[in-house]
Amino acid sequence: MLKEGNLKVYTDYLIFNTKNRREIIRITDDIKNILENSGIKEGLCLISAMHLTASVFIQDDEEGLHQDIWEWLEKLAPFKSDYKHHLTGEDNGDAHLKNLLTHLQVIVPVTNGELDLGPWQEIFYAEYDGQRRKKVVVKIMGI
Repeated sequence: MLKEGNLKVYTDYLIFNTKNRREIIRITDDIKNILENSGIKEGLCLISAMHLTASVFIQDDEEGLHQDIWEWLEKLAPFKSDYKHHLTGEDNGDAHLKNLLTHLQVIVPVTNGELDLGPWQEIFYAEYDGQRRKKVVVKIMGI
């Protein structure tokens, strides 16, 4: 932990190697554990995917909604073979576009040592090009 004056900064990482190419994984409890380990009571918690083919978002933990999200993403950024990105030898052009739609990271307020989430809000890691090692950085800043 780095201390500058009263400000504390705490960094930790989550590692994923998903079984499937595309998955949504609830990580709220992991983030709560990291926050508890940080000892920070008031501040901000940044959760950021360290890959351009994954994302972190906040949403309701409801299976029907997750299916709706996948269908929406496939309509806007479908898996197809003719992306220009594929000329580089990759086959994940759609994963990059899905990342743009769902964003790389979120910031959550920390109040009284707790994530200040709404009643139905959960934090998720979304993988669009998985089956290999990926990281999420969690950086908590505060007092």
